[in-house]
Amino acid sequence: MKDNIDLRGARILVIDDSKTIRRSAETLLNKAGCEVCVAGDGFEALGKIVSFKPDLVFVDIMMPRLDGYHTCALIKSNPTLRHTPVVMLSSKDGLFDRAKGRLVGAQLYLSKPFTGDELLEAVRLNLPQAGST
Repeated sequence: MKDNIDLRGARILVIDDSKTIRRSAETLLNKAGCEVCVAGDGFEALGKIVSFKPDLVFVDIMMPRLDGYHTCALIKSNPTLRHTPVVMLSSKDGLFDRAKGRLVGAQLYLSKPFTGDELLEAVRLNLPQAGST
């Protein structure tokens, strides 16, 4: 794990119905200096996103109530949130899923299980201020 990357102050929202994924992502991102907010599904996330104002959103595709595609589409349709980068998370690594993610506005697609380095690299790639260290 590279310790020289400074992500301090980056606000990251992690939306996943898996408590394990939420907890491990939160731990990794906190260690990198990020401010992290977690949500168990799209509805819960929509309630938090406006007040938290994340710099980046990780969203699982397969979730109950409101899936990742719809959550991403709602974020991208909101004028104040539409420039927020969204990274889709999925255990399915199909071309169709990647294409559908792009259609709803996702910047990147991470396949589960992902490594800590992959997660942090996704943050670095999608946060302009983080890339210029």
